[in-house]
Amino acid sequence: MASRLCFAVQYRHGGELGNLPPRFHGNVRLVELRLLLDDRRPRQARGSGPDPEFSDCFVSQVSGVSVIHGTLSVCVLSVEQDGKRHVVGRVLFPLEGELGQAGRVLWRDLETEEDTQCSEVGDVQVSLSYSPSVQRLSVVVLRARGLQLLTDAGVCVQTSLQIHTQVVKTKRSCVVSSDTNPYFNHRMTFKLRSQHLDEACLRLELLQPNTIRSEPPPLLGVLVLGPFMYARGLQLQHWMDMFSAPQELVERWHGLGRAS
Repeated sequence: MASRLCFAVQYRHGGELGNLPPRFHGNVRLVELRLLLDDRRPRQARGSGPDPEFSDCFVSQVSGVSVIHGTLSVCVLSVEQDGKRHVVGRVLFPLEGELGQAGRVLWRDLETEEDTQCSEVGDVQVSLSYSPSVQRLSVVVLRARGLQLLTDAGVCVQTSLQIHTQVVKTKRSCVVSSDTNPYFNHRMTFKLRSQHLDEACLRLELLQPNTIRSEPPPLLGVLVLGPFMYARGLQLQHWMDMFSAPQELVERWHGLGRAS
């Protein structure tokens, strides 16, 4: 049986959690709630045991015009005695169309990375980290899976830091062998001032080199990570999670999209 989360939405959020996996039973349970608009600060509730109960209420001050475009993110974490956190699962709950039934009790299965379906063009695993003290954004492209290769020329990742419509810096990894599940483990760093964090995004492109220099390299898939201006769902969640753990690498899988 899947782990399930019970909650209600009425600009207030309370709930309980049931059927956690046995490996998490001895740890403290931490639930982080965040309204995915421009809200970087997560609200936290604590519980314990295999079926923890919570009675916490959280308030997010947001206009009625904006809230219908928001998504409620609920991430369940298991915290060990040494403080290490493990993601049990998460629920992403779009608010559009739900606020008319305010207060209705909802049950949702927690989604884990194992539940994530591979996209049609493949997935990529990325770690993000931001250091406020040196104003540096670090990106580690770890690996990809399920790629639809077009040639046998190998695969590389091109990452661009963009502020509004301007590309500030572009970096490219080395080419790895042609494989539908390639390993990169390539780290890139970008200088990014804190005042630009809500205006910047990362665009990752998986490419295959082209032997004809005058021709553009074949593009396998695209991923955009950033704030609400650029991203939604898990891509937005990853960007926001980066701020919850400054100077720590936050790792996630993402489905690639087709180039527009």
